Amino acid sequence: MNRKQVGRGTALATIAAVSALTLVGCNSDDNSADGGSSSSNGDSNLSGTTGQLTAEGSSAQQKAMSVFSAKYSQAVPGAQFSYNSTGSGAGQKQFIAGQVNFGGSDSPLDDSQMTEAKDKTCKSDVWQLPMVIGPVAVAYKLDGVDSVNLSPEVIAKIFKGEIKKWNDDAIKKLNDGVNLPDKDIKVIYRSDESGTSDNFQKFLKASAPGQWDSEGKAFPSTTGSGANGSSGVVQEVGATDGAITYVEAGFAKEAKLKEAAIDFGQGPVELNKETVGNALDKLTYKGEGNNMVVDTDALFGLKEKDSYPLFLTTYELVCSKYQDSSTGDRVRDFLTVAINDGQDSNLEDQGYIPVTGQLKDKLTSAIKEIK
Repeated sequence: MNRKQVGRGTALATIAAVSALTLVGCNSDDNSADGGSSSSNGDSNLSGTTGQLTAEGSSAQQKAMSVFSAKYSQAVPGAQFSYNSTGSGAGQKQFIAGQVNFGGSDSPLDDSQMTEAKDKTCKSDVWQLPMVIGPVAVAYKLDGVDSVNLSPEVIAKIFKGEIKKWNDDAIKKLNDGVNLPDKDIKVIYRSDESGTSDNFQKFLKASAPGQWDSEGKAFPSTTGSGANGSSGVVQEVGATDGAITYVEAGFAKEAKLKEAAIDFGQGPVELNKETVGNALDKLTYKGEGNNMVVDTDALFGLKEKDSYPLFLTTYELVCSKYQDSSTGDRVRDFLTVAINDGQDSNLEDQGYIPVTGQLKDKLTSAIKEIK
């Protein structure tokens, strides 16, 4: 496969779809300006390779990609980047098919997908790098109620349709002194296949044993109504008094939805940088080496005080060695900028948690080895 041709062909369609995220440089040739790094920040780890870089996938990381795009444009003048936010399932398929240079997915590839990507596209090992940390909010709209505490067990029963009213005794027990209205709970879920749905169901299964059985990227339509994408669910909730959903915190904040505090077993925990950071410090991995697949069973079952473990670790799906070395240079440059300059207040403003500590060290080491 000629990656150079694939990248250019895909880019034309992608740029039209996501022009706001496309960075147009002055030189699209597959070479490095002046034959070396053209990084404006003086980072000697950047190759400075210009040309078109394409990616597709998770809508959960769309806002983070916008932040990284701007930093990449500054660091490598003449480089072009476009991200098509079509969902994790599409990101996986497009990466496996070799239609984009890297994919974005809120769930790791399964064994058969890993084999297919390695054999057909990469011709090298596939690495899954948890680059974007996006807290998931249980977001709601309930006129007259400013704060609500929920537990994983109660959340599971709400999304199964077993708890139907906001003043149900199970909710009242967690919200002493709060005047909960006698209103129907209107569940809104993702109608499209989504890594967010996959992770949310894994969370319910791990944190509320016996209360949730289903799993996968498709959310079971046993109760409530579906909406397409993260933007779709927040729009629906925002227009519906009594509605509740699961969605990335950045989208919830942008839509000015309220976020439930969750009692994981040690008292209600609000979603913020500190509580997510406490949980992030406890990450363990199932993958080996630079294939950094997070052990979500351990993460989502976490019950430590002041820790909020309900967050997505969105993976960048990359080849460890690209068939076209210039593509590998561009991917490595982009991810290097993302893990360094990209981890600033702009990222936090979009609802993400900056990568720090041991996770950042592991990612930095892996990114350097991309060829």
